[in-house]
Amino acid sequence: MTNPNYPHHGPMPSGPMPGGPMPGSPMPGAPVPGGAMPGGTLPAGPMPGGAVPGGPMPGAPMPGGPQQSGPPPAFAPANTAATTYPCGGCGARLEFAPGSTSMQCPYCGFRQEITAGDRQIREIAFADLTDLARKPVATIGQYVFKCQRCGATTETNETASLCQFCGAPLVIDAHASGQLVPEGVLPFQFDKGAVSTHLKKWTNSRWFAPNALKKVGTAESTKSTYIPHWTYDSQTDTVYSGQRGEHYWVTETYYDNGQQKTRRVRHTRWYPAGGRVARFFDDVLVPGSTQLPPKELDRLAPWPLEQAEPYQPQFLAGHFALRYDIEAESGFEEAKRRMTPVIEDDCRHDIGGDEQRVQSMNTQHRDVTFKLMLLPVWVATYVYAGKNWRILVNGRTGEVQGERPYSKVKIAIAALLALIVIAAIVYFVAIRGHSSGSTHSSTTHSTSHHTTVTHHH
Repeated sequence: MTNPNYPHHGPMPSGPMPGGPMPGSPMPGAPVPGGAMPGGTLPAGPMPGGAVPGGPMPGAPMPGGPQQSGPPPAFAPANTAATTYPCGGCGARLEFAPGSTSMQCPYCGFRQEITAGDRQIREIAFADLTDLARKPVATIGQYVFKCQRCGATTETNETASLCQFCGAPLVIDAHASGQLVPEGVLPFQFDKGAVSTHLKKWTNSRWFAPNALKKVGTAESTKSTYIPHWTYDSQTDTVYSGQRGEHYWVTETYYDNGQQKTRRVRHTRWYPAGGRVARFFDDVLVPGSTQLPPKELDRLAPWPLEQAEPYQPQFLAGHFALRYDIEAESGFEEAKRRMTPVIEDDCRHDIGGDEQRVQSMNTQHRDVTFKLMLLPVWVATYVYAGKNWRILVNGRTGEVQGERPYSKVKIAIAALLALIVIAAIVYFVAIRGHSSGSTHSSTTHSTSHHTTVTHHH
């Protein structure tokens, strides 16, 4: 049975960037003389056929197509292989436009569609993990940066920046190792301007927050960051042992102030139980980075994985991508821990009865597959009372999680009101008890002279 919490998404198309044939250039699908296929890295210099009337001069970037950026800084890794996408209108770098399937120039507004090809999102057999080749460094962004304070490692085309997680300066990581290329990416749905809207709604809905927090409507720093996640599929078979509890009722007879009364008390008989249950898990999601609290990332769910696109670097243009520091093997151990409560519920359902005790479970996993996905998160900070507070915003749904201040005054008032209510209840009960005692003071009897127990199955 497929767990509805882990939706399956099928293959989706992908492919090279468009741009169309240009006068004097090869037709789409044909190799570029001395260079790569369209959609790959092109060499600097004039295209065969000379300059295009009204287009760029020989040696200039090919409008609308990807091209290797200019000479990297001296501290950049030598095996940098990422591409940038020059604007066909002004020559600036194109960036992926959230909520679309195109890249857009942030200066002149020129748009370039991201075309789909025949690439699909694959489920990779876990048994083949050790045979998978790690791709060269900087396959997502041009530079690999590492924060010297919190250790976060990201890939981006930016040449200098601050860490989006702790605000410390970033430096090039010259020793970064290759990693697996993602199978899929869930693109950003809304832009930076919409983050302030979600932040405002979030601050206005916080309980016990200072009143001044509601005035916070803009973020001090906002960075769009793709967070790596592993997904796992697994067919599980579990042998369990436990106990089944069945309720029965006992009628007790007792005396209170000379009056005979009865009451029913519930008891439970336990019987040994055991069996086997099976469940198929689809897309169990596990964060691939330790730079963000797993609980905060989990609370950003659900993620519409069925809307994911096959990985293309164009979707990451102008954004950051956090490199994973949790390997797929370790991620699978966490995935198994997340499967355990679901399997235990299956065992309880199989045991039946009124109550269940699961004493042991032995689970076997087979047909295990995995893939690496990039999920969109806006990492933002806002300033309150001279302090920076970090929040995370789901780049598809707008769900917000993060840090917030508390009002000590509001908490103290709430605690005082709670004490007043409790004191009032205690006083009311005491008054009623005193009144009842005065009424029966002339005829006092001992309670519970004897008890008669009657069993009912």
